Amino acid sequence: QVQLVESGGGSVQAGGSLRLSCTSSVYTYSRYCMGWFRQAIGKEREGVAATDSDGRTVYADSVKGRFTISKDNAKNTLYLQMNSLKPEDTAMYYCAGFVRLGRSCLDFYNYNNWGQGTQVTVSS
Repeated sequence: QVQLVESGGGSVQAGGSLRLSCTSSVYTYSRYCMGWFRQAIGKEREGVAATDSDGRTVYADSVKGRFTISKDNAKNTLYLQMNSLKPEDTAMYYCAGFVRLGRSCLDFYNYNNWGQGTQVTVSS
């Protein structure tokens, strides 16, 4: 199982920014897809952002224009830059992945491997 380790969470005030990082034990993006999910208390986990080997991206409507997903292949690291944070962004954020096998990295339903999560708390 590929190991995914997140970092970068914390507490900020509304309007602030955070950058999450996720390092993978195996990172060959042509074969392994990675993305970001979040789960707030009392809510289901939802896809936040994902990217594929061609640089295409997909975002949840609630974060479009505020969050940016990116990757550094040389460092085996995926990032999520979160700007203009809102209290409703408060959640546990998870890095996720799956073995591509011809499937789309941009389909949140394909993800089946999860990191331990990092907490993001946004106060008003």
